[in-house]
Amino acid sequence: TQHGPVIGRIGDKWVSINLMQRPLRALIQDFSRMKAKDYAAFEQTMRMHTNSSNNTIFADSEGHIAYWHSDWIPRRSDAFDWTKPVDGSNPATAYHGLLTLAQTPHLLDPPDGWLYNSNNWPWSASGPDSPKRQDFPKYVDHGTEESARGYHALRLFGSHRGWTAASLTAAGFDSYLPAFATLIPALVKAYDAAPASDPLKTKLARQIAVLRGWNYRWGVNSVATSLAVFWGTDIYHQVFAAARAAKMSPEGYVVHRATPAQLLDSLAAASDKLAADFGTWQTPWGNINRFQRIGDSIRDPHFDDAKPSIPVPFTSSIWGSLASYGARPYPNTKRWYGTSGNSFVCVIEFGPRLRAWAVSTGGESGNPASPHFDDQAVRYATGNLREVYFYRSQLEGHIEREYHPGS
Repeated sequence: TQHGPVIGRIGDKWVSINLMQRPLRALIQDFSRMKAKDYAAFEQTMRMHTNSSNNTIFADSEGHIAYWHSDWIPRRSDAFDWTKPVDGSNPATAYHGLLTLAQTPHLLDPPDGWLYNSNNWPWSASGPDSPKRQDFPKYVDHGTEESARGYHALRLFGSHRGWTAASLTAAGFDSYLPAFATLIPALVKAYDAAPASDPLKTKLARQIAVLRGWNYRWGVNSVATSLAVFWGTDIYHQVFAAARAAKMSPEGYVVHRATPAQLLDSLAAASDKLAADFGTWQTPWGNINRFQRIGDSIRDPHFDDAKPSIPVPFTSSIWGSLASYGARPYPNTKRWYGTSGNSFVCVIEFGPRLRAWAVSTGGESGNPASPHFDDQAVRYATGNLREVYFYRSQLEGHIEREYHPGS
């Protein structure tokens, strides 16, 4: 169709989807972006308009920092709710080209001296220097709310100056979970308001005591993190459809719409699940949340509770963890293993001599027989970044072999 291929049906209506379908041009943009040597060259690559999914952060050795909120945003009418299917038979729903870079949220060298993004909206990309929501069409951010990670980052960046590589790395692994700082008080309030005759008043007394005294920080030894994540996961699943219908985030719905009975029943279910899977609800988070690399398959990863694994203290970004670890149990496991989130972490310090520290998930090799298949796993789980060797002098003493094409 003129709107793209038909992909399904809702009732008696066909559904089509309009996507950015420029694979060769997108590849050229990706390659050109890697070769750009300064802001002007990088911005020129963004004018190819084939980056439909990513918010882009830029920095260079001349001291420039920049942010682009995608570069492929179709120009359309603001009269429609673009978070839902629209009537393709109505000519007013047609796309009319793309917004230019100047018409999309963008920052270059904001006065406050910093910017960031955590896959969230652009309206907090640089604190008070951020783009203003009212200056752009509503569909630019699809009516989203600020993410828990966004609140976390602003809490750190808005009050700190004099960043160093070490302090920025520490910030990237800050253990605060702002979503639970909002959610847990609602749960505790529901418990306190429950009548003494409610059986859950006794059953959940110790769990509530743990959560009431929690500082909302993850840790491998934290029982509260385990309890909160299992409860949060359960209650989010319960309210997701209702929250979406109400155009609210799951967090907002839990705090403002969920009933006390829902909150307490969910905590009871989470406690029972922890006890069934791990023997007790008082299970430290590190006993549950694990990193394991025993095969090289990305499409179909395999995990095994009986084989070695490493505790990971950080959690999913859903709860506001800047160090993101998307883990879940698999059909043959009780423990949770991660397959998304932080995969490559790097801190770069520009100057007369480039310096950088990084860590890759597991290691640099995809070969399970290589010593470098999992030799960065502990670094990954603990946020202990390795020095990146850019210069020959740095490589001396660390070279295992050298290869030249054709040799």
